[in-house]
Amino acid sequence: TQAAADPMSSSDAPEDGPKETSSVSQNISDADAFKILLEMKMKKRQKKPNLPSTVTELDTEDGSKVYVVGTAHFSDSSKKDVVKTIQEVQPDVVVVELCQYRVSMLKMDEKTLLKEAKEINLEKLQQAIKQNGVMSGLMQMLLLKVSAHITEQLGMAPGGEFREAFKEASKVPFCKFHLGDRPIPVTFKRAIAALSFWQKVKLAWGLCFLSDPISKDDVEKCKQKDLLEQMMAEMIGEFPDLHRTIVSERDIYLTYMLKQAAKQIELPRASETEPRKYIPAIVVGVVGMGHVPGIEKNWNSDLNIQEIMSVPPPSASSKIFKFVLKATVFGLMGYGCYRIGQRTVQFILSMPAAQSYLQKLTEIRSQH
Repeated sequence: TQAAADPMSSSDAPEDGPKETSSVSQNISDADAFKILLEMKMKKRQKKPNLPSTVTELDTEDGSKVYVVGTAHFSDSSKKDVVKTIQEVQPDVVVVELCQYRVSMLKMDEKTLLKEAKEINLEKLQQAIKQNGVMSGLMQMLLLKVSAHITEQLGMAPGGEFREAFKEASKVPFCKFHLGDRPIPVTFKRAIAALSFWQKVKLAWGLCFLSDPISKDDVEKCKQKDLLEQMMAEMIGEFPDLHRTIVSERDIYLTYMLKQAAKQIELPRASETEPRKYIPAIVVGVVGMGHVPGIEKNWNSDLNIQEIMSVPPPSASSKIFKFVLKATVFGLMGYGCYRIGQRTVQFILSMPAAQSYLQKLTEIRSQH
């Protein structure tokens, strides 16, 4: 996915210059046009940007800079932080904590997303199971239920900071837009495989009966690093393997994608004989605040994402849980059919015509 926009609006063109503009455009090369637009971008780029407190600045060995905006996913102030950061630094690349399976939220309006987030139905469950398997699909639906609960409490659709990032990136000349998160089916399958049978039951139970009220103040508190670390520590204590797969592994993946985006940019050449020239890149990363400490920790490490992209085979506990789940579903369906069948028979037998017919059969049998 890529976003790029023409920085010159139609109102910027000279009033008496259509002919003059066309003659100039015929004489200018692509390389020169690129240089002119790049210079305009550099002029708008602040040397000492005034950045929000939620931004962490990271450097690469070749001089590129990465500005990581730590956000709360249901926060209005996070959206403002993202807009301000992109406007101040005029990045070459914007990377967001989304994968291709969730990219649709960038193009949907707030009203549609709000409706989608609140509606969890059988069709969505079937789609999740088809895409991710029974266990991962069910877990995804439970997490969607949590998201719907927050959405209902706050009246705000998730992913607002990513939509703002997408819009702002489109206003910056030559700005690419990258999806930086690990595919969600991989994350769910690895998370399910990491949990024991009883951990899965405990987690599912907790998510099913989540009903605590959530305020906008609670969401804003998630942007405070010390409070967030305390919440993370509580989660690690209860589900350490879940934290590793859902948070720590994605920290590594996000760090890897940010470093890939921060590679130097090659300037266009007027001819093949002209030597290649590179300039450092400016990158803005938009991620949940919970991932920022992990990205900082992994920044100077050599990262290999092959291991965290593999999906382990289902464990014995997963097979047992799957079997129990299927047996429960089919058992309930069977009992339902039995009850319906039993009531149907009772209803038919209670009808006068049926009773008369049965009486005649009894008389015939007694005569023989």
